[in-house]
Amino acid sequence: MTAAQSLPSHRLARLSLAPHSVVPRRVDGAWWPRSRDLLVELPLLIGELPRGWGQITGVSVNTEMWHASPGRMLVANHVVRLHRTSGSHGRHVLCLLSGQARGRRDLLVVPPEVDAADAEPLMAAAAAGLR
Repeated sequence: MTAAQSLPSHRLARLSLAPHSVVPRRVDGAWWPRSRDLLVELPLLIGELPRGWGQITGVSVNTEMWHASPGRMLVANHVVRLHRTSGSHGRHVLCLLSGQARGRRDLLVVPPEVDAADAEPLMAAAAAGLR
């Protein structure tokens, strides 16, 4: 298990979430990480999620999108299991799993190399609640 490094508090996740709804949607928002290092980026993301999403216990990530990562890591004193998927289907989606019967949330992942002019409209569309 890997413990997340202590990071400067001024680094916040670039995150845009869709409003709460009972209507199913394809994605629950968008995340634009600053790098492909999941050990650095994931704790920032989890720290910015709404409390109503519950404690994140598992995350599914596409192996083509991220640098190598362990099977689990410690984030805010909780173990988060990392599940790796492959293939082009879901390459730009991160699946967050909550162990508190709050289910699953999917976030569109905007690659870190994308510039702001292209990333911001994608994030706004995801936050508008793509269905």
